[in-house]
Amino acid sequence: MMETFDTLIVILQSTVRVSVPLILAALAGLYSERAGIFDIGLEGKMLAAAFAGGAAAAVTASALMGLAAAIFVSVCLALVHAFASITQRGNQIVSGVAINFIALGATVILGQAWFQQGGRTPQLVEGARFSTVELPFAAEIANVPILGSIYSNLLSGHFLLTYLAFALVPFTWWVLYRTRFGLRLRAVGENPGAVDTAGISVTWMRYRAVICCGILCGIAGAYLSMAMTAGFVKGMTAGKGFIALAALIFAKWKPVNVMFACLLFGFLDAMSIRMQGNALPLIGEVPVQLMQALPYILTVVLLAGFIGKAIPPKAGGVPYVKER
Repeated sequence: MMETFDTLIVILQSTVRVSVPLILAALAGLYSERAGIFDIGLEGKMLAAAFAGGAAAAVTASALMGLAAAIFVSVCLALVHAFASITQRGNQIVSGVAINFIALGATVILGQAWFQQGGRTPQLVEGARFSTVELPFAAEIANVPILGSIYSNLLSGHFLLTYLAFALVPFTWWVLYRTRFGLRLRAVGENPGAVDTAGISVTWMRYRAVICCGILCGIAGAYLSMAMTAGFVKGMTAGKGFIALAALIFAKWKPVNVMFACLLFGFLDAMSIRMQGNALPLIGEVPVQLMQALPYILTVVLLAGFIGKAIPPKAGGVPYVKER
């Protein structure tokens, strides 16, 4: 019985670790899309941020410098998307896809040019990456049955960015539903004409929302290359930006629902890792490729008809033209 419980704790611990970049990226998309700017470029911003964070941390041997570089690069790409889709009123989907392709190619080219390691960054040393945080009294109560294992192994021992990601969920809810900024941001996504009539700049509100998106994607990228692993590897986002986008739609653009949706996808990812090479009752050994595809299969199945009708913000994807 205890062995099963310990296995469950390990899977849940892995679930939390894997779901962090999904939560951050989905919250990033939430800010942007609630303001009416669809962002397919979450994947690209995360990938570019992961490379920038890993490269800066490798050169400076500082995790904070790496995090700052990741956020800076991600915000720059977010501003490119904002300029194309808000100022120039371009197609938001095309702009997002372009950012994905730019990041995918540029990270490999720059990585090879700067470090000559096949597009990778050097292995990050201690101090250049984020270390885990032990909660108070975690070691003292580790041997307490059940509760000790939950506190010491499941709640404690995560990275600082992990706790930040989960703290941002209630913070985002408070910002969206309890602040003037959140009210205006949601209004811009639903009826920008009314917001403009009230004397509020639609353009500036949307720019601020996209900047928030860039900051969170930067943190997500830094987590991938400076916490989850010890350096950048080409293509390391592996579709996480698209899964985060699917989780955002699955959660119907609500912060708390976003967290649970990302945890669900993270759980499936953790299970796919755990079950590789293991035999299932009455089925036998499942191919590794099928287990790896499980989170993506669930994404398609859920979006195909198990979430009901997900209604996006009414002004989403529509450039705003000021009435004269």
